[in-house]
Amino acid sequence: MLAFLGLSMVVVLTYLIMAKRLSPIVALIMVPVVFSIVAGFALTTDKMMLDGIKMVAPSAALLLFAILFFGVLFDAGLFDPMIKMILKKVNGDPVKIAIGSALLSLTTALDGDGTTTYMITCAAMLPLYKRIGMNPMILASLCVLSLSVMGGMTPWGGPATRVIAVLGLDAAEYFIPMLPTMAVGALGVLYTAFLLGRRERKRIGVMSLSSGGGDCYIESIVGHGENKKPKMVIPNLILVLIVMVCLVTGALHSVISFLLGFVVALVMNYPRLNLQKERMLAHAGNAMVVVLLVFAAGVFAGIFSGTKMVDAIAQLLVNTIPPSWGHLFPLVVAITSMPLTFLLSNDAYYFGVVPILANAAAAYGISPIEIARASVLGQPVHQISPLVASTLLLVGMIDRDLGDFQKTTIKWAVLLSLLMTGVSLLTGAITLFT
Repeated sequence: MLAFLGLSMVVVLTYLIMAKRLSPIVALIMVPVVFSIVAGFALTTDKMMLDGIKMVAPSAALLLFAILFFGVLFDAGLFDPMIKMILKKVNGDPVKIAIGSALLSLTTALDGDGTTTYMITCAAMLPLYKRIGMNPMILASLCVLSLSVMGGMTPWGGPATRVIAVLGLDAAEYFIPMLPTMAVGALGVLYTAFLLGRRERKRIGVMSLSSGGGDCYIESIVGHGENKKPKMVIPNLILVLIVMVCLVTGALHSVISFLLGFVVALVMNYPRLNLQKERMLAHAGNAMVVVLLVFAAGVFAGIFSGTKMVDAIAQLLVNTIPPSWGHLFPLVVAITSMPLTFLLSNDAYYFGVVPILANAAAAYGISPIEIARASVLGQPVHQISPLVASTLLLVGMIDRDLGDFQKTTIKWAVLLSLLMTGVSLLTGAITLFT
């Protein structure tokens, strides 16, 4: 009975989110509460909700301060010199332009937001593509691949945020073993850029731009204003390195690393109180939505586990899988995450499907953290899904058809997912137990 109710809850939750009947935040709270009452847990529902909220509180704090930290640094212009350098160096060589596009999108994707990544990268590079006649599909493909690596796997990115929250994991423990996978994934994006650029070079050749690759619009892209702090680029870069070192070595808890980093970045770049308030308010909206989503996921996870629905579903799943296949579970999750995240929204997959997979894997002695890592490896394919709003924005920016974009990008997305899955197996981020 619990397994039936649990599956029904997942189906209803998935439908409501995908059909846009309810927002993910509302659905994640209302649906489990209703099913908990139906299952006979009305008197303990509030306790399960509170337990879930407590479980995800550290993740919510991490995301809040990570978003604010990177937001302040982007405002201050930390990455402006890189943008200027890329635009000046690429000139009219399609190979350099493609690689420059990849470098820029990999960098801007660090904040985990697809809309920001696409708007900055397209604003900087699309005029060059049009000027020399390069296929803008290349730009779009490199953007989504970059976002899937840098925004899809970092703890403050959307997919990892969800899976860390719903499984109650430690962000640093999840993230550090994934660094080699991300590094090779980024190299994979750059190599893809090289291949696509070389193909365009054969088609259209190399054009010499008298403007030095776009000097006429460089300044309009990076902009000016009191928020920009060009003299603080080096101190800001040092601050980022310090925060990353603390995060990787565990010298400080990940939450504290980003908390202190945000405070130092804010005071260092904007010593005036009115500007500090203005910068915090500028990013408060995005940060609050993410934090609310994490707490809503905590409510769902608390009820899903507290009612034992997830245990019942996992047991049902275990009973249907031959014991000899159990050690392949992380690999199965990694491979199936490609079609599942294409067909399902991140909310539906990570809040509805992954907890079931994690509990089923536990029966074979596999840690939930491995399932979490495996579940994000299909993100390159997810990013070309029509369910991703920022992808629709990107396709609109390059003025191309979504179907044509998917046909162009699907091969590279699948290859990148398989590459990162292989690296994760080799480095031990996910393992095949015997």
